Amino acid sequence: MYRVDLNCDMGESFGVYRIGNDEDILNYVTSANIACGFHAGDPSTMRRTVHMALEKGVSIGAHPGLPDLIGFGRRNMAITPEEAYDLIVYQVGALYAFVKAAGGKMQHVKPHGALYNMAAKDQALSEAIAKAVYDIDPTLVLFGLAGSELIKAGERVGLKTANEVFADRTYQQDGSLTPRREPNALINNEQEAIRQVIRMVKEGKVRSQQGVDVNIQADTICIHGDGPHALTFAKKIREDLTESGIVVQSIRQ
Repeated sequence: MYRVDLNCDMGESFGVYRIGNDEDILNYVTSANIACGFHAGDPSTMRRTVHMALEKGVSIGAHPGLPDLIGFGRRNMAITPEEAYDLIVYQVGALYAFVKAAGGKMQHVKPHGALYNMAAKDQALSEAIAKAVYDIDPTLVLFGLAGSELIKAGERVGLKTANEVFADRTYQQDGSLTPRREPNALINNEQEAIRQVIRMVKEGKVRSQQGVDVNIQADTICIHGDGPHALTFAKKIREDLTESGIVVQSIRQ
């Protein structure tokens, strides 16, 4: 039987300014990655999103990013491993407290944007992130790009890891994501994105932009909640995964 988690980045609003359809999308995903204030989000948004996820039975993860509100955490920054450790402890610790205050338990940590992509290739950076997560709570699951340095670092430090794949992104032949600044980085066709996901789950392969099949492990699928069709896509991908004989459940189930 095929099983996979379906996660979505959430809580990326500010105060009364709401971005995306978090409350409705929570009806279709099994894990929520909640922004921790550095690339997006704020304390009130964090608290509100935590409560919504708990009410709907969706597993909660921290989504820490680089301190870059203007660039939405998608611009590389030259940070040391020590700084990466501190960024993770600070942000994850904040969300961890909100989850505990609400009577819940955090499931995972997934770095955001540029920090995520940097850690996918940088061993020292990924080791600092993995150690920070382990030091906070060794029962947390570390989400990282499938087959990346972050996954390897998590395994070395003793964390449970989840290899993440993306529904709406294209891949390079080394297994990395096509950078957003390059053409064809995003898959805008709904059916094409779903076909890619189902193949990754069932066959363990994805077709790269170079036309070569790349082996890939899909433990959790990322969808994005801030696009104009995010809600309809979340509903559609959940339905199609189920119809394809794939059980959609959180990593801890």
